[in-house]
Amino acid sequence: MKLLIVVDFQNDFISGTLGFPKALELETGISDKIKTYKARGDDVLFTYDTHYDNYLDTQEGKRLPITHCIKDTWGWELADSIKGDSGYKITKNTFGAPDLFSFLKNTFYEEIELVGLVSNICVVSNAVIAKTASPQARVVVDASLTASSDEDLHEKVLDVMAGLQIDIINRGTKNE
Repeated sequence: MKLLIVVDFQNDFISGTLGFPKALELETGISDKIKTYKARGDDVLFTYDTHYDNYLDTQEGKRLPITHCIKDTWGWELADSIKGDSGYKITKNTFGAPDLFSFLKNTFYEEIELVGLVSNICVVSNAVIAKTASPQARVVVDASLTASSDEDLHEKVLDVMAGLQIDIINRGTKNE
């Protein structure tokens, strides 16, 4: 069985307070990939970057003083095209999802694929968690379905993940 992890594909990262043009381009491809996984009977898991009204007082808020993904706001919600999709849901208040590690330790997948935002922050953090929790699974990142507002960091983090034996697919291509 395979697992698709959709990392933080939330409104604030797409067109909200931390949105950027490349993120908007990913929506159709991510939606299609979710449908493909579900049609095969594979699992889908969504991570939600989750903050509260005290965000600016947190360690992250002091380093990135842009309020985003406040629980139960529009910015916290998934993109409209995937909003109604069912699957596992994990909230997290940091880059990597600690509960993802526990989930993966208790469930065997032959392959774990990650898509979503942002490649050089939350995608890489959760890819490392997946690789650590499931060392025998093939961990994959679809480079055409993840992005960063900094293209240079995006390319560098794909190299770093490849160095960690995370397979990078569709690098330099777009899913149509």
